[in-house]
Amino acid sequence: MKKTLLVSLLVIMAVALTVSAQGVQEKKSGGPIKFSLYYSDNATLPFKQDWLTVTEVQKRVNADVEFEIIPIADYQTKVSLALNTGTNAPDVILYQSTKGENAALALNGALVPISDYAGWTPNFNARVKEFGLEDDVALLNLKDGKRYFLPALFDVPFYDGGLILREDLLKKYNLKAPTTFDELYNVLKVFKKYNPSSYPLTILAGPRVLYRMTMPSWGISLGKNGASGTNTLSWDYEAKRYFAGAISEEYKEYVSFFHKLYAEGLLDPEMAEPIDGDKWSQKLATGASMATYAYYDQIGGVTATSNIPGFKLEMYPALAGPAGAHHQSKSKTGSGILFPYKTSKRPDFEQLVRTVDEMFYSTENAKLWCLGVEGVTYTMKDGKVAFVPEILNSSEGIYKSLQVKYGCGSDVTQMVWINAREMTKYDANYARINKEVEAIGNVIQAIPPNAKFDDRQAEEAGTLQTPLSDAFERWNSAFLTGSKDITRDWDAYVKEMKNLGIEKFTALYNASL
Repeated sequence: MKKTLLVSLLVIMAVALTVSAQGVQEKKSGGPIKFSLYYSDNATLPFKQDWLTVTEVQKRVNADVEFEIIPIADYQTKVSLALNTGTNAPDVILYQSTKGENAALALNGALVPISDYAGWTPNFNARVKEFGLEDDVALLNLKDGKRYFLPALFDVPFYDGGLILREDLLKKYNLKAPTTFDELYNVLKVFKKYNPSSYPLTILAGPRVLYRMTMPSWGISLGKNGASGTNTLSWDYEAKRYFAGAISEEYKEYVSFFHKLYAEGLLDPEMAEPIDGDKWSQKLATGASMATYAYYDQIGGVTATSNIPGFKLEMYPALAGPAGAHHQSKSKTGSGILFPYKTSKRPDFEQLVRTVDEMFYSTENAKLWCLGVEGVTYTMKDGKVAFVPEILNSSEGIYKSLQVKYGCGSDVTQMVWINAREMTKYDANYARINKEVEAIGNVIQAIPPNAKFDDRQAEEAGTLQTPLSDAFERWNSAFLTGSKDITRDWDAYVKEMKNLGIEKFTALYNASL
């Protein structure tokens, strides 16, 4: 009987193992897993369905992804609507975090607490451990102790964009490179003097790029790309508290400076609306503008289209303002991947999470989103990356060529950023600039901490945030252009913001740190 029982058990185990193996094989060789995904599209890097990164990664993980491409200016609104209604949400949402309204939505059940499924994200877990980011990732937990998104991961933050201006004109007019905003003002005045029809300073994409790169030098960070995600609050790095940045003297001084540029014709009046990437490039390439706030990788593309003899753009370290020389705040974690609650009801939810984890965080696919495919975009020589001639000799530069032609290096899809790997895509000049920034010290400050709201507090904060943000955007545009007088109308503006609850909003954040 014992022998019979033993034989029976062995037969059952053998059958079970066979069935299991067949199941794995069928899953691997069967049809691809299908899911929908929101993608935030930037006019300077328009999405292409046939990018090498996009097609190759789907083959590798056996997926069929339906990308819904949404302009970046409309992205947050579309995400908010999808999460609030629930029914029209995609399976996966890229380029998001749980700052601001998303925190309230998460705590009210609109998002999957992905930290509950850590066993399904082995690649993400491995990258966190590799970079030593356990504490940084833990800071992303909300009041309930759960984390609701998979963040992008950085081993070292780096200075990838800032003030870019015509170095050839500095030499021509015997000017020194500016190190402060007052010096920048004087440089722009000289540029305008010799080209009266120009608007010397133009802006890439829209005012959000200018604000996030320059406001920290005044000690604030506000608006749609503000560091805290609150739109109207800023972080005091010394006191370690939030303050109502939108009605502060720091902001008043900031907007007064840029209104002065606007009023004197030194700032591109078209900056109030998003500027198409080609149009922005043309402004610089033709000399209609001579300075901008943008990213280093875009210099090559502009230079290639210019017919001006001796044309030369250069990027400079962060300029000093009243609060010192600072650039946009960065963290070792960034915007990443959300799973709307309805996704958890899919019968293949575990497979979907594991697929997304492999797609963006596995060692090989992390390299894909950065460098492309070995043998196609690069080869390895003596352990070093060597880009193929087409990319290496591209007039627009390695980084931009990889972005535009292959979809590499996009903030939306690249979830793993390794500084040494990124530097292979830049020249020695870029490395020099980063060393200069490092020598200044504390240029790139940390992202302010999340408030640990419970669901009631998160809902209250979300209710306050939207009208405050809308009012700030309206008044800021008016102050910048002069349709509202900063001195005469300031008190009315502050009164409106207080009536909308900015003081309550500030107190709510500070009470929940």
